[in-house]
Amino acid sequence: MDQTLKDSSRPAGGRHDGMPPARSASPADDVTVKHEFSLAHLTVMGCPPPEMIYVAARAGYDFVSLRTICMGLPGEPDYGLARNPELLRKTRLALDATGVRLHDIELARVKDGVAPRSYVPEFEVAASLGARAVLSSIWSADRAYSIDTFGEICDLAKPFDLTVDLESVPIAAVSDLAGAVDVLRAVKRDNAGLMIDTHHFHRARDNAADLAALPREWFHFAQICDAPGVIPTDRAEMVRVLREARLYLGEGGIDVADILRHLPPVPYSIELPNLDRVRELGYAEHAFRCLESAKSYLAAHAWA
Repeated sequence: MDQTLKDSSRPAGGRHDGMPPARSASPADDVTVKHEFSLAHLTVMGCPPPEMIYVAARAGYDFVSLRTICMGLPGEPDYGLARNPELLRKTRLALDATGVRLHDIELARVKDGVAPRSYVPEFEVAASLGARAVLSSIWSADRAYSIDTFGEICDLAKPFDLTVDLESVPIAAVSDLAGAVDVLRAVKRDNAGLMIDTHHFHRARDNAADLAALPREWFHFAQICDAPGVIPTDRAEMVRVLREARLYLGEGGIDVADILRHLPPVPYSIELPNLDRVRELGYAEHAFRCLESAKSYLAAHAWA
C-alpha cells in the first residue's frame, strides 16, 4: 500500500512519505489560516456527482467542483444535470444531506463550433444548487472570436450571479498568464475572473511575482496540485500528466507555495487526477489523501 498517508495518527510534527518536512516554529505559527477546499471532478472523474459529494464529505472538503458541461473526450462520462432530472435530484439530495456546497462547474470552453448559449441550462441548474463560478478556457486561435465569445459567456452567466473564471491551459490556445490577462483586459466584464491552476502555471513557465500586480477582484478560486518539476517537451506526455498523473502537494517539483502566496485568500480546488493512485487506493482514499497532503503542505509553508 502507498505509504504517503498510511499513518494518519502521527503527531502534527511528524512527516508522511512524499510530504514536506515540518518547518521550525516561527511567529507565523501563532496565526491560524483557515483554508477552504473543493474536490475537483477530474480528481475523481469516475464518480457521478452524488457519489463524489459523499466522498468529499467523508474526506472533509468544504465544496465540490462539478464537470457538468461534458468536453466529449474519449471515455469521459457525461454528468450534465440539466437534461438528467434523476441525477439532478440525487445531486441535490447529496448536497443537502452532507452540507457540502457546490463551488463551481466546468467547462465552458471557447471553442470553434460550440455555441455559448448551449451552456445556459447548466448555468441555471448550477445557480439553483448554490454555485458561485463557472470555469472556462479558450481553444480557438482567433483572438477576436475568443474575446467576443468569452464576453458572451460572461454575459450569459451574469443573470445567475455566476463569475466566469478563465484558466490558461498549456495545451490550449490561451496557454499562459499573459494570454489570459490579455483576454480579461479586453472583455472588461465585472463577473470575469482569472483562475490559476498550479500545474498549468508551472508548465507555462509563468512567474508567480507577476500575479501580485493583477486586480485582486479577478481571483475567486485556484486549482492546486503538484507534478514533476521537469516540464515535458512532448505534447502527448504533457497531456498524460495533465489528465492522469498529477501528484500530491509536496511530492513533485512545483513551488506551489510561491504561487499561492501571490494570490488573495480564495478557496482551493484540488484537481489532482492520478490513475495509478485511484487503481491502488480507490476514489475515496485518493480524495482523502489529496486533501490531507494539501493541508500538511500548506501548514509547512504557512504565510500570513
